[in-house]
Amino acid sequence: MKKINNLIWKLRLMKDTRGQDLIEYALMVGFIAVAAGAVIPGVVTSIRSIFERISGVLVNSANQQ
Repeated sequence: MKKINNLIWKLRLMKDTRGQDLIEYALMVGFIAVAAGAVIPGVVTSIRSIFERISGVLVNSANQQ
């Protein structure tokens, strides 16, 4: 019974596309930030600190699960 429930859960996750837009927008913002950092050298340090904070939050949330 547990295997059937796991299979159903995995099938639901594969069909679910609700978070796809959010990921696409986040990637777009990341690419724009990298491009801005290449064009405007003074912004690189602030962009780096933002990405380091985001990375820290993601690592912490991954370790808690």
